[in-house]
Amino acid sequence: MSRVIALYLPQFHPIPENDEWWGKGFTEWTNVARAKPLFRGHDQPRIPADLGFYDLRMPEIREQQAGLARGAGIEGFCYWHYWFGNGRRILERPFTEVLESGKPNFPFCLAWANHSWTSKTWQKTGRRSEVLIEQRYDGEADYLAHFKAVLPAFRDPRYVKVDGKPMFVIYDVRAIPDLGVFLRLWREEALANGLSGIHFVVYSESTSSWRIGPDGGKHRIIPRPDMAQEVYQSLLALGVDAIASSGKNRAEMLAKGRYARLVSIALHLAGMDRAQRPYDYREIIKNLFVPEDAWENVYPMVIPQWDRSPRTGSCYDVYRGSTPDLFRESAREAISLVRKKKPEHQIIFARSWNEWAEGNYMEPDLTFGRGYINALRSALTG
Repeated sequence: MSRVIALYLPQFHPIPENDEWWGKGFTEWTNVARAKPLFRGHDQPRIPADLGFYDLRMPEIREQQAGLARGAGIEGFCYWHYWFGNGRRILERPFTEVLESGKPNFPFCLAWANHSWTSKTWQKTGRRSEVLIEQRYDGEADYLAHFKAVLPAFRDPRYVKVDGKPMFVIYDVRAIPDLGVFLRLWREEALANGLSGIHFVVYSESTSSWRIGPDGGKHRIIPRPDMAQEVYQSLLALGVDAIASSGKNRAEMLAKGRYARLVSIALHLAGMDRAQRPYDYREIIKNLFVPEDAWENVYPMVIPQWDRSPRTGSCYDVYRGSTPDLFRESAREAISLVRKKKPEHQIIFARSWNEWAEGNYMEPDLTFGRGYINALRSALTG
């Protein structure tokens, strides 16, 4: 059976930094609860069902999440992991408690969300964007400290492995200026600490607005829907092991039209979102995958639903019309793409388990109950 790994957001508990930047007690639920419908039939606000407006400091919530995910056929959670350099971490408490307590007894891996936090990271604000925490790359000493920080997780028997190696996902691999040094050092340290190595997976869209020139510089280009081979080969040439393949941008391009989407992005960047229209989820899933998703070292990504209006207040990044039945169709297509791969490589990423303020979750809500959980289980077993 396919190996479904669900991305997991640890943002559902208060931390001092969020208290300071967005108000006392801010969590992901703050944006979710105050969302408003922007058009007729817009399903907002989204209200959680079985688990309620939970707090991830509660171990019983984490146990219930694992039970629901296991029932869906999900192999494990991929926790977003924040390391900003020089030992700076944030939102680490839920995963640290999972690791140290040994509970829940449910597989996991880590995805390094290596991007700066700005004043617009979690919600649209009227003030000018400013950097709150800068993502830094401080060289070998810091890379070694980072490895030592995650080594206990790699050694945990619950950690997800591929070809016997712990899987580590990197969100923006091109942002690492000395990537070769980072990869080499971590692989060497893994072997020195009794591991078989590291299975490095990089997140990537199947299209790109940039091309890396012979000089190593980035050059802006107009994205095309047939770019996946070029994009993925260039990433694999950097020395990573696999691609977590997201077709979101490509699907939006084909649903709206290549140039119309560019205009839509320009309007969004200019703050002119009132005229934006939501995407049709049925049109999105028609174009979510590419032939390269069948490559042995490319892992496709399914999207149950998507609605970032709780964070942005606009229709710019909203999919309407998602249902469990349509999601099941999309999941079945992803399963068919990985079916001929080696069992170890039949990996599908689910984006996401609990990204509620992006309307991007599988957890039960009042609209569909456990519909998305049941749909995935049906796709995997049917």
